[in-house]
Amino acid sequence: MPVAEQPGQGSAEVTTAEPLLAPVDGVPPVLGTAGEIAEAAQRLASGTGPLAVDAERASGFRYSARAYLIQLRRAGAGTFLIDPIPVTDALGPLAEVINDLEWVLHAADQDLPGLAELGLYPARLYDTELGGRLAGFERVGLAAMVERLLGRSLRKGHGAADWSTRPLPADWLNYAALDVELLLELRDAVDADLRAQGKVGWAEQEFEHVRQAGPPVPKSERWRRTSGIHTLRKARQLAAVRELWTARDTLARTRDIAPSRILPDSAIVAAATADPRSIAQLRALPVFGGPRQRRYSREWLAALETARSLPDTALPPLSQPFDGPPPVNRWERRDPVAAARLARARAALNDLSIEHTVPIENLLAPDAVRRLCWDGLSEYSRPRAPGELAAEIDGFLAASGARPWQRELTVAPLSEALTPEQPED
Repeated sequence: MPVAEQPGQGSAEVTTAEPLLAPVDGVPPVLGTAGEIAEAAQRLASGTGPLAVDAERASGFRYSARAYLIQLRRAGAGTFLIDPIPVTDALGPLAEVINDLEWVLHAADQDLPGLAELGLYPARLYDTELGGRLAGFERVGLAAMVERLLGRSLRKGHGAADWSTRPLPADWLNYAALDVELLLELRDAVDADLRAQGKVGWAEQEFEHVRQAGPPVPKSERWRRTSGIHTLRKARQLAAVRELWTARDTLARTRDIAPSRILPDSAIVAAATADPRSIAQLRALPVFGGPRQRRYSREWLAALETARSLPDTALPPLSQPFDGPPPVNRWERRDPVAAARLARARAALNDLSIEHTVPIENLLAPDAVRRLCWDGLSEYSRPRAPGELAAEIDGFLAASGARPWQRELTVAPLSEALTPEQPED
């Protein structure tokens, strides 16, 4: 048996974990008809306790974040593998049962949006990966935590596979079933560790925040994230990247194919640099002459022509407009006082992180800290009554989405760190 670790401590000496190569009850069949879903819902309703949930997507292969396989496990009911694609409109009976339960997921923010698209939402959430972070575990992957807390090693290897493949290979299904095989036991082990550290309340607030967060808001000007765009120095070249990126995104969304499989970023930058004027010139560039890209030659050429025909006033600026503070590496030059504030705030949060064995990014969102230190409060230097600065910081953090436990921990140290130094007499 592995040697148990103490809460909040680093890795203890552990013997070789016992491998778990297959589900104890075998790999269940994949359910993909309305009748099978209704029967599974009845069996899950007869189970007890929380519901272990996982979903497999096809990131890197498909444009959408939809779930292509759903894994469920509940005590007294067993494990279920569901193919939601042929039964998207028949999941009502399942939702009626499981939407009232506590769901246990690992890294829930990855799977909840795709499950929500299917009408599946948890009434309560337990995120074992997030719980591991709050408990101070250095490694919070599912396999690492199962080995640390349960003494078992999971068979891994298909997480990055194309789960839109049909039929799904047997070894993939074995892997998928194992992802929920021990998730309920892991939940209890993480919960025990959090209770021993007095962090259960923190975890409950974090889990509820994730549950209610919804899908991430798309960032503006996503085309600026094109790899290699930093090598371009002209606004019209950036316009070409923007038009090519937009054409690619439209094709990818329409065909539900990952954009990089339509056209890699390197090809977009190469075309923006070369600015080909004909299909022959375009196809002479790397990638564009390939069989998959040749069919879209006219779309790519049209995008480049659009960029060439734009008036100068419609060209994108060379640098992205900031929605908030500038990059931190520019603070010292633009506002050294704000840079000093940020350094003191980070030092205070780092001390808290060490004291409570919680990653600093989980104490407060880094973006909120940057905004607070840049211009989050008006007139940092003006005199304030005792407690006034702390109240302003608390209000700012609350408006930024910080949870009560985070504010209780951080407001006082941040208030001390951000109090302007008084000149000596």
